[in-house]
Amino acid sequence: MHVKNAKDYLPDSLNQEKKARQRDLHHEADAVVVGAGIFGCAVAVALGNQGRSVIVLERSLKEPDRIVGELLQPGGVAALEKLGLRDCLEEIDAVKVFGYDVIYYGEECRIAYPANVTDEETQEDKDVSRTDEMRGTRRKRPEGRSFHHGRFIQKLRQKAMAHPNVSVVEATATELVRSSYNGQVVGVEAKVNGETDSFFGGLTIIADGYASKFRKEIRTDAPVSKSKFWALELIDAKLPMPNHGHVILGDGAPVLLYQIGTHETRALIDIPENLPSASIQAGGVKAHLKNVVAPSLPAQVRPSFEAAIEKDRLRSMPNSFLPPTTNKTPGLVVLGDAMNMRHPLTGGGMTVAFNDVVLFSNLLSPENVPLLDDVPLVLQQMRSFHWQRKNLTSVINILAQALYALFAADDAQLKALQMGCFGYFKLGGNCIDGPVGLLAGIIRRPFVLFYHFFAVALYAIWIYISSGSVLAMPLRMIGSVAVFWKACVVIFPYIFSELRS
Repeated sequence: MHVKNAKDYLPDSLNQEKKARQRDLHHEADAVVVGAGIFGCAVAVALGNQGRSVIVLERSLKEPDRIVGELLQPGGVAALEKLGLRDCLEEIDAVKVFGYDVIYYGEECRIAYPANVTDEETQEDKDVSRTDEMRGTRRKRPEGRSFHHGRFIQKLRQKAMAHPNVSVVEATATELVRSSYNGQVVGVEAKVNGETDSFFGGLTIIADGYASKFRKEIRTDAPVSKSKFWALELIDAKLPMPNHGHVILGDGAPVLLYQIGTHETRALIDIPENLPSASIQAGGVKAHLKNVVAPSLPAQVRPSFEAAIEKDRLRSMPNSFLPPTTNKTPGLVVLGDAMNMRHPLTGGGMTVAFNDVVLFSNLLSPENVPLLDDVPLVLQQMRSFHWQRKNLTSVINILAQALYALFAADDAQLKALQMGCFGYFKLGGNCIDGPVGLLAGIIRRPFVLFYHFFAVALYAIWIYISSGSVLAMPLRMIGSVAVFWKACVVIFPYIFSELRS
């Protein structure tokens, strides 16, 4: 899929100046985007490259200080390149990511991003062989990037601000503006330097993130959150496997470790609601980190982790799930985390966002939709958008929720599935390449996800039955039915949520 670059559309300079005056003086554009985050900046640049006039409204243009949105999977890096934004990863001390190191009760299993499994290969991909630093062999392996979220956002904003077809305004959007004639959304009202102003566009794009104030305009349900990620920033941590994300599994919920800079490593600790060891009576979150989490970490990581507990400020983010829905409101689309979220365990959020921008900008390109205020045509394209994005986003959404259920196992059946999952990874070959290819956003086939999930379930049942004594085998065979049932309970609700329109 090709996203048009600026060179594909060479608007007349006078027309460009006219549109700039309309944006600056009359606050009118082809599109108004609310939110200059991951999705908002990328979609503004993509539409601007097509010759569209775009106004972006952002509450604060200061560098964000967030604890998620710090790892971009290879599928996201590829989408960023299609959008012409690959250089936003430069000069921010971004770290290459080659895969994962899963540590299960102290036992490690390296899960490298797979070679030669991409669904879409460019000629450059075919011509260039990349080095696998861990093995010293020459083979094409995709790479992710991890970084400080705020630095990356500022690079994206600079791209949007520098675009001749885009105007970025520091303003707080307060409410939608609707036509008194037919109720169509025609723009937004906003506060600019304390004064109320209005911005008008043929299409209003809401991309105001996980805490969206406009989400209720298109849906009645709300995000579901059953845990939070609590974050620390470790300095000069000695990771077991540099340039890899680390997933640490044990008796409690999972812990993630990954570099976000040359000297900084992010630690994300999942803490479910009402966890006794993190209660106020037990000493709170800090006591949980000291007494429960620290002892479960690799020995070489503990000194920097314990130092961070004392020096770094504790911050948290809800781990939210929100299934996608079709945009049906005339003149309005809600996208990004405002429309669809999944557990951040797998780091798939930005990969979904950039790939959504690629698909969205192609479906609404001037060839397909000459005017963005053509409501019937835009709504038709948004229906196509909802279903066409499924090959990638349904995989990432379902995988994130299912893996979290296994990695945060809190009953015997889930523990059996967790052990089976780690054992499956240890088999190597396609038992690694398939799952991590899905997670990385480079295998876009839901059937592959279902295949590997139920292969894990069957392997878990085999381990469960064969690990006991011969006398206990009949009982374990009966118990295996509960394990398989639990696997179905884990995955099918998320499959059904993806089938809704």
